[in-house]
Amino acid sequence: MAKLNYDVLKKSGYDGYVLDKGAAPVKVLQFGEGNFLRAFVDYWFDMSNEKADFNGKVALVQPIAQGLTPYINAQEGLYTLYLRGSENGEKVDRKRVITCVDACYNPYEAADWEAIKEIAKSDDLEYIASNTTEAGIVYDADSTAEQLPPNSFPAKLTVLLNERFKAGKAGVVILSCELIDANGKELEKCVLKHIDDWKLGEDFKAWVEKEVTFCSTLVDRIVPGRIRDAEENAQLDAANGYEDDLKVVGEVFGVWYIEGPEWLAEKLPFKKAGLNVHVVPEVAPYKKRKVRILNGAHTGFVLGAYLAGQDIVRDCMYNETIHGFMDKMLNEEVIPILPLDKADCEAFAAAVTDRFKNPFVDHQLMSISLNSTAKWKARDLPSLLEYNEKFGKLPQALTMGFAAYIAFYSNDLQRREEDGLVAKRPAGNEYKIQDDAWALDFYWNHKDDDAKTLVHAVLTNEQMWDEDLTKVAGLEETIVKDLELIRSEGAEAAYKSVL
Repeated sequence: MAKLNYDVLKKSGYDGYVLDKGAAPVKVLQFGEGNFLRAFVDYWFDMSNEKADFNGKVALVQPIAQGLTPYINAQEGLYTLYLRGSENGEKVDRKRVITCVDACYNPYEAADWEAIKEIAKSDDLEYIASNTTEAGIVYDADSTAEQLPPNSFPAKLTVLLNERFKAGKAGVVILSCELIDANGKELEKCVLKHIDDWKLGEDFKAWVEKEVTFCSTLVDRIVPGRIRDAEENAQLDAANGYEDDLKVVGEVFGVWYIEGPEWLAEKLPFKKAGLNVHVVPEVAPYKKRKVRILNGAHTGFVLGAYLAGQDIVRDCMYNETIHGFMDKMLNEEVIPILPLDKADCEAFAAAVTDRFKNPFVDHQLMSISLNSTAKWKARDLPSLLEYNEKFGKLPQALTMGFAAYIAFYSNDLQRREEDGLVAKRPAGNEYKIQDDAWALDFYWNHKDDDAKTLVHAVLTNEQMWDEDLTKVAGLEETIVKDLELIRSEGAEAAYKSVL
């Protein structure tokens, strides 16, 4: 079977949108060629070519010495994207061949690094996108402009921006997708420090500060990645009529929030294309919404759901009690205290249910349970405390979720192992709790406590919560009651008691 390229794609009978090879200039330079960027950023630009006549290609830069450059170029930048999941309760499995990628470059090859510099100086270039992992946006004092290429991503970017400045070209918009807070602002800080340390001049620094728009962004799409099952790969290739080494799978849901000035919404092609990409004054509230609703829902219900006999997220969505418990927690306790439009938050929460029902992803509750102490502190405890402060009463579902966290960490403890704490589920099987060693040691040391003693020890542990939670009126008594109910009647019955 022939390898995917433009000629093979045409002969395969593919009837979707195609932007032909060489039919548009490179308008986007992208640092990163991995699964996420190809299923997310490149998808949005590909859709913009079809829906908004963006007419732009994307040049990919391999961020580390080993990468996908030869594979991408062998397929002339083409690859098949499968978006799979659930929308409005219906199973969705969409296929699209992404045709916006022009080529991939390996900056650790001298000729490719020079080619990347030429792209950086192009009149056509408008955007630089990146996802170089959380470790990518760091200031590296050992990086120099003379290295081929400079070690770090910010150092590489500084060199390329300097090339553009010296060529007398306009500034660009930089879209950072790394999973750190204020990713764009942090990247800008690194670039400006390199300019100072390398003594590249005040004129260049002023140009960067005035003409280059560094955008912090929030990305949201689960990308399981490449299809690794050989049989499924072969079946898809046979159905497509070509061999594709770069297939990638993402969930059908996707949203991109870009922090930037008002003019950026009109400049970017996404609004015109009607895509779920939004330019906002600041990303922080949307990150808070994601953490409190999507991540908070996971942490808030899965521990009790596991004790109740569930194993994967999707099955929980078809359990009336557990699903009802999650809905109460989100709609009645979390959304009312978020600083965003209520209808928008409710729509996001509805999308969360669809995402949790994804028929293509068996999301194990035990994988979500990892490091639940820190997760509860970051995702759910703030909602519990803010609700109590705003309404003068405890939120029933969140408080029960807190009790379920304690129950999960203390249920019939068997032994402390080097990499975890072994407990026993009510159904009889053992499970391993994995968290920071100090948290596991705490629960092991309190394994013989009754509910009242254990809850008091947990709530007064300031290493866990940065405060003494027994000072929250009624919280200790309520969690003791909830924990006793979970232990005597089971977690599902306890969840049902708050509905």
